[in-house]
Amino acid sequence: MRTIKEILNLIEEEDIKFIRLQFTDMYGNLKNIAVTSNQLERVLHNKYMFENQQLFGMGKEGEDMYLCPDLDTFVILPWRPQQGKVARLICDVYNADGTISDLYPRTILKEIIQSAKEKGYTFYVDPECEFFLFDTDDNGVPTTVTHEKAGYMEVGPVDAGENVRRDIVLMLEEMGFEMESSHHEKAPAQHEIDFREGEALQIADSVITFKSAVRSIAKRFGLHATFMPKPKHGVAGSAMHLNISVYKDGKCLFNSKGGELRDETKWFIGGILKHVKGMCAVTNPLVNSYKRLQSGYCAPNSISWSYRDVNAIVKVRRSIGEDTKVELRFPDPSANPYLAIALCIAAGIDGLEHQINPGDMLENCREKGLPVGSLPSTLREAIHHMKNDELIENVLGKEFVRAYMNGKIHEWNEYMAQVSDWEVEKYLYCV
Repeated sequence: MRTIKEILNLIEEEDIKFIRLQFTDMYGNLKNIAVTSNQLERVLHNKYMFENQQLFGMGKEGEDMYLCPDLDTFVILPWRPQQGKVARLICDVYNADGTISDLYPRTILKEIIQSAKEKGYTFYVDPECEFFLFDTDDNGVPTTVTHEKAGYMEVGPVDAGENVRRDIVLMLEEMGFEMESSHHEKAPAQHEIDFREGEALQIADSVITFKSAVRSIAKRFGLHATFMPKPKHGVAGSAMHLNISVYKDGKCLFNSKGGELRDETKWFIGGILKHVKGMCAVTNPLVNSYKRLQSGYCAPNSISWSYRDVNAIVKVRRSIGEDTKVELRFPDPSANPYLAIALCIAAGIDGLEHQINPGDMLENCREKGLPVGSLPSTLREAIHHMKNDELIENVLGKEFVRAYMNGKIHEWNEYMAQVSDWEVEKYLYCV
């Protein structure tokens, strides 16, 4: 645990001039307030007040809220100037009366983690984050144009983004993050960087910082980084696979027994399969998210589990001993990681506590001709399932769910009011 004195000493030693107080809105968009190093001691002792402006979908515009920095999240941003450095602190959000806001996504995850710990569970997560690097036009405006033709795990010079990935990994490691690997993905200009596993809150914080770092570093190369799930037709979309392992009382629940899966692994999967439709409005939160899930290109859609089938939403990564993990393949990188991880933990615990049977694997379902359910096909459908899943409301809170759904319904209605190029080309001349 870092102390205020340690941070103030580090600021002086490293010549840090600006500190960004960072937090996210309810959808996972990163926000920040910058203060000078001269003001930080006051901020650390008194908390920093700001006007809500309905950042969390609730409350009156102009209502005061407070930022309370988490001292353990203090890091220097290596892509910023090295003279007059810039650092960041991730903050928790408090109400005007001094109580912590239960509408703040980081608080929601912290509460789920605490509840899990009280039951003896500790969750470890390592995400695989995919993204695209596109060219910008002469005015620096992002496009969906790329001149590279690289495919899965290819190398330079065909892979034109390897220098960008290298800088991203090196700078994140300089910040103290443990990055496991990086490579070119299936589509031209598509990339993946994988984290080493960590506890749930640490990983959610890291994903938020990672997305900011990727965008900032890509811009230095004249490129635009996007975590949009399906930015182009005819190529693979981007995912944020979550590899999860669960420990109870210090022992891994997913250990194999003579090559056979433990019942606990199956029950955890059963909880995910039961609640996945309700979770999708959070784990796949955009209108565009469902273009990826319908597109093929190894995108998961079947509400099933498997050892190897890419159409299953859950894949068991069979390894020896404690390395066995459950891979959730349906989330995408536009999701708020705090909320997505919180719901996955809660659904998994529900499966463990109620010993929910996930049914046959996808391979066996096909052999036996058994029906297999599908994920929602649109954001509107996902919102409907979110509304009807009690676990979602129990985790996020009734007030949060109402505000979140209102925002997403507005997004869907806005989308439906548009007339696309496809519609014009399809219907204008023949109807």
